Amino acid sequence: MKKYKLADYARLLQNKNLLRYSHLDGFDTQIVDNLTYDSRSVSENTLFICKGAAFKEEYLHQAVRNGAIAYVSEKEYESLGEFPRIIVKDIRKAMVDLAELFNDYAWQKLNIIGFGGTKGKSTSAYYMKAVIDDYMKGIDGKESAVISSINVYDGVENRESHITTPEAVELHHHFKNAVDSDISFLQMEVSSQALKYNRVDNIEFEVGIFLNISEDHISPIEHPDFEDYFTSKLSMFAKTIHAVVNLDADYVDRILEAAKASQTITTFSTKNPDADVYGYDIRKDGLETVFKVRTARFDEEFRLSMPGLFNVENALAVIAAAEILGIPRRHIHSGLYKAKSSGRMELYASRDSELVAVVDYAHNKLSFQKLFSSMKMEYPGYRIIAIYGCPGNKAVQRRQDLGLIAGKYADKIIITAEDPGTEDLDKINGEIAETIEKTGCPYVIINDRGDAIKAAVEEAKGKTLILVTGKGNETRQKFGTEYVDCKSDVEYVKDLIRKYDKEKKN
Repeated sequence: MKKYKLADYARLLQNKNLLRYSHLDGFDTQIVDNLTYDSRSVSENTLFICKGAAFKEEYLHQAVRNGAIAYVSEKEYESLGEFPRIIVKDIRKAMVDLAELFNDYAWQKLNIIGFGGTKGKSTSAYYMKAVIDDYMKGIDGKESAVISSINVYDGVENRESHITTPEAVELHHHFKNAVDSDISFLQMEVSSQALKYNRVDNIEFEVGIFLNISEDHISPIEHPDFEDYFTSKLSMFAKTIHAVVNLDADYVDRILEAAKASQTITTFSTKNPDADVYGYDIRKDGLETVFKVRTARFDEEFRLSMPGLFNVENALAVIAAAEILGIPRRHIHSGLYKAKSSGRMELYASRDSELVAVVDYAHNKLSFQKLFSSMKMEYPGYRIIAIYGCPGNKAVQRRQDLGLIAGKYADKIIITAEDPGTEDLDKINGEIAETIEKTGCPYVIINDRGDAIKAAVEEAKGKTLILVTGKGNETRQKFGTEYVDCKSDVEYVKDLIRKYDKEKKN
């Protein structure tokens, strides 16, 4: 990897009009071997970034003890005296340029497909990955990289995620890993927070997909209102070459207007036959979803093995993107059929099919509406037990929105923990319960997720559909400021259905 001197970083920020002043005290030619804002990750010859509302001066002192050779900050820390420093006007914008240079502009060597919107980003990203990987396998290419709310794979790292779009330092690190691994394609979810707080500045998406929009992430520490949230989402188009837009989305006229910032616009729809990619004749065939797609180039049938009629929208977005990328249609068919997303619409059924459980990451108003309405239609005659919670310290409106939707469709609700963080779990669950009470749906609070799923299975009588939402296949949960290891919802469901089958047999 090409390495740069401290003076190169200061010069870059000067050229970007982000530099206030620098004092490198004769260390101008010092090579930077590491870039981080985490004092625990500092090693020899680190350029340390002081960022965040929660930043403490003691972190900087720890970084210096661990090997930092200079720091970047919006202010000077007198306690360090003449220690080398680069003082900037905007630390978030500066961090992007620093990360880009440190990783030698690796993103420019990748075909990056970005997924924006409120619901469906992770599913669509994995549909895209399945299609591209099928294509790459056919030409002896490398598996594509993915950065999502589920996991990260960059050719070097393969791990569970805890944030939809990482900070710029990590993001460009993943780009560099992918390039070093000879990877050509990378798909990533693009969050409103990433767009608002400059994490994806300077990046250009070869294809940018806008799936839908609904109120979410409205809170004092995220977006103060829907307008701020929506505006942040729409800013993705200014970083996009080829835009793909869902004509069925709310506020579509405004979305299409914003999409004009891209070079081209391709539309998809299940309702408007004039869309560039039109999906129709959508139906179930056993556990599979079958649908036809009409474009100017073809009119063909496609199949999805992943349940959920609403996933046709995600598939249409990927078909549009794959066509733009020039991927042969046989790989689009094959990839979509094989596509799976860990913890996303994972379906498990007992041998007698009386008990069906679906594990899904659905966690906001739009995803809940689509999941519950689709499952109600796909499993007529089944009693529905919903298991969910809401995270602490963010998107507080979900506590009302999800309760109203679950209360409308479910026959019973079990409220449980979902990353409460530093907020009191009983307070969160109490606020959820207040809304459910308004719907008249029976509910119970069981804080432990494993116990909640067990209770649902044990009370299943006759045809029962259990919807376990929010955590998918995650194996950690945030309590306080720490992530605690736990059994995933998928593993709980699989174990309990095996036990159910064994007891039925006996």
